[in-house]
Amino acid sequence: QVQLVESGGGLVQAGASLRLSCAASGRTFSSYNMGWFRQAPGKEREFVAGTRWGYARRYYADYSDSVKGRFTISRDNAGNTMWLQMNSLSPEDTAVYYCAAAPGSWGDPGMLLGQGTQVTVFS
Repeated sequence: QVQLVESGGGLVQAGASLRLSCAASGRTFSSYNMGWFRQAPGKEREFVAGTRWGYARRYYADYSDSVKGRFTISRDNAGNTMWLQMNSLSPEDTAVYYCAAAPGSWGDPGMLLGQGTQVTVFS
């Protein structure tokens, strides 16, 4: 059974840091794009950060403008564990964060999502 399991969410004060983890199982995800999405109450799900397998046989990271410079995405070489280091958190970062894995582009039919982990930032 293919699974993506997130952990590391919590309730923190503005300015604090959190580190989210995603454990993937059931297949090898080394060639998959893996990343993080989030969904705040009353808003649509949005892309946060992602890693893609690219030129020179290495992973490349992409970030949304809202988190660039504050969040850092990483993954192990086997590709089945991924992290999101979140620094300088603000109340606007409050959302359910989802781990995602996709064999192609984000949003393609083959994309997988975990069940999510809640991040709440209070001022």
